[in-house]
Amino acid sequence: MRPMTSEATYRIEGMTCAACVASVDSIITRIDGVEHVRVNLALEKAVVRWKEGTHQNDDAVHRAVNQGGFSAQSMPTPQQIRKGRERVVHQQGTTAGLALLFAIPTLIVSMFLSELGSSNGLNSNWLIAFILTLPVYTYFGQQFHIGAWKALRNGRANMDVLVHLGTSTAFIWSALVLFEPLLPFLPDLFAKTEHVYFDGASLIIAFILLGNYLEGKAKLQATDSIFSLMNLQPKTANVLREDGKVDITPVEEIEPGTTILVKTGQTVPLDGEVVDGSALMDMSMMTGETYPVRVNVGDEVVGGTILIDASLTISTTQPYHQTVLSNVIKLVDEAQMGKAPIQRHVDRIASIFVPIVIVCALTSVIYWSVFSNGFGSRSGGDVAVLALVSTLVIACPCALGLATPTALMVGTGVGARYGLLIKGIEALEQSHATTTLVLDKTGTLTTGKPKVSHIEFLEGEVREILGIAASLEHGSTHPLADAIAVAWSNVTNERPEINNIENVGGMGITGIIEDDVVAIGNEPLMQKCNIDLTPYQERIRTAAAKGVTLSFVSRGEHLLGWIEVTDRLRPSTKKALTYAKQNQLEVIMLTGDRIEAAQQIAKECGIEEVVAGVRPDKKAAFIASLKEQGKCVAMIGDGVNDAAALATADVGIAMGGGSDIALDSADIVLLRNDLMDAMSALELGRITVKKIRTNLGWAFVYNIIGIPLAMGLLFPWTGWLLPPAFAAAAMSLSSVSVVMNSLTLKWWRPRAMDA
Repeated sequence: MRPMTSEATYRIEGMTCAACVASVDSIITRIDGVEHVRVNLALEKAVVRWKEGTHQNDDAVHRAVNQGGFSAQSMPTPQQIRKGRERVVHQQGTTAGLALLFAIPTLIVSMFLSELGSSNGLNSNWLIAFILTLPVYTYFGQQFHIGAWKALRNGRANMDVLVHLGTSTAFIWSALVLFEPLLPFLPDLFAKTEHVYFDGASLIIAFILLGNYLEGKAKLQATDSIFSLMNLQPKTANVLREDGKVDITPVEEIEPGTTILVKTGQTVPLDGEVVDGSALMDMSMMTGETYPVRVNVGDEVVGGTILIDASLTISTTQPYHQTVLSNVIKLVDEAQMGKAPIQRHVDRIASIFVPIVIVCALTSVIYWSVFSNGFGSRSGGDVAVLALVSTLVIACPCALGLATPTALMVGTGVGARYGLLIKGIEALEQSHATTTLVLDKTGTLTTGKPKVSHIEFLEGEVREILGIAASLEHGSTHPLADAIAVAWSNVTNERPEINNIENVGGMGITGIIEDDVVAIGNEPLMQKCNIDLTPYQERIRTAAAKGVTLSFVSRGEHLLGWIEVTDRLRPSTKKALTYAKQNQLEVIMLTGDRIEAAQQIAKECGIEEVVAGVRPDKKAAFIASLKEQGKCVAMIGDGVNDAAALATADVGIAMGGGSDIALDSADIVLLRNDLMDAMSALELGRITVKKIRTNLGWAFVYNIIGIPLAMGLLFPWTGWLLPPAFAAAAMSLSSVSVVMNSLTLKWWRPRAMDA
């Protein structure tokens, strides 16, 4: 054992259905020290959260899961997982093919070949069918038999139990009928029976193995997007030494600040900053950006992007496990491990599904064997066996277990390919119900790259105002700080020394210079610093009416003037808002800026409802008030000042541009600063949830129709019973169809890409 870590991930093999997921969940939950468990069928892994003060006990998890009929091991690397899955799928295909080679002749001998006579009183056709079925039942089907007994030994029932009971009943019954002439002590029931079901037993196993193979291949396709992201990062980088030579070094060994050379056509291995060179960069694999982007000295570059026309020298800024690409993979992985609220209800149903099916099967046996004399050439015992086998085989919780995770895998993977990172599964389910769209102004509706358009000085001069402003904003990450820094550099290189600089949340920045308090910020900050703005209100209103943002600069109790900063709309803003209105979304602008500036921007982009002058800590309260009115709210912000509002909203979307990739408060993070991507993210959420519901609907309808038919509901009127082999094929088809339906999400494209 080793010191406690908050969570540990384990590779779980042997899960085949939702009941298996419930079994693994129950087994691990019973281990001392486990606080919470998340098990994912499609990803074949479990995430275990340990209680505070306990130790992570890997041995206990491995031992308990293995005793429960599954296999648990420490989590391998993603590449190892992929190779392992490909190997398993190949083995499944081989096994299914061999099983079919035995099962199909069994069907021909049993159903279509004329009777060959008898040998020692035994029907020759039945004997051949028995010989062909024996390896299928005992060898190819052993995984189901072993899994069933392990599950039953632990007090759980899963798909293996259904398959084992169904095939064993068909095989043993048929063997007793075949060897009845040699076993005189058997009841007359077997002597009177004219039908055997060797073909059913062998075809059930063969079809289920074939279904597992097809399902495995489909699940591999479902994870293609995330594994393609994993393969973006090169394993090595060209490290430049001081003598000018190049060392090829594994990316794991490269520290931040290392200078690397990326040649034309190569993939950037790590995040960094360009220190030499200029090149066109293909960013499509990371962000879905259609056109190459020119990068120059000082620009940031992201690992996973490709140089097109020149080489670059880059200084790395992040270790390999903290790059944007690594964070993208981590976020997608966490999203795929999430469980949508609708799936929790399904899990509860799946946990009791198998016992209910067994009860249904036994009910049909009792009815047909006790209360029925049979129909036509079939005795009551014949009908009872057929109903028992078909009911056990056709009812499978596989489709229920795969409905949600496969859709999530494909949806989140496709989103990541286009720079749309879905983190919150519950928020994803809320996307379809969104009624109200709330947007921040600066950095969301606008580019977030403002420029100083005018300086109004009342006391002092421009040099003094800009100098104080630049000193206070030095080190700030606010977009206004960059605009002021650029303006200051165009006027002077002198910057006064200011002490005790303090950031006043939602208002601005203050400091001390020569015993005077200096400040830059909005009107509430000026009031806090005892600055009287009353004499200048008319001029302030006139300036604000132009749609500019005003940053007031003061010293002591005197207003030196203000800096007017303009910001332009993003190119995609109007298109995005048009799309939102076409989808009947109520659109609200929520900003801390003055009402005049906010209304000017709102007028430009067609927003009718504006809430301005709201401090960051009050934005969350406004979102909460909308939710209290029964509205489902999606909030789009820059991911910094809007953190509380993003966390409060039903769906929080952060415009991050990569730097906010790990923003905890947002449910969806956008790699590109494109408002249309936010609309695309909502659309992807709606479509993914629709696929989940379609999958679940199909799974439930399939069982609701299939189980009564297998029990013989129509037999008294039509004389038709569902053959066991057909039941097995239908069961396999249900699982494959759910996965294939989820795979259609791979055809989805963001609307911005279609424009």
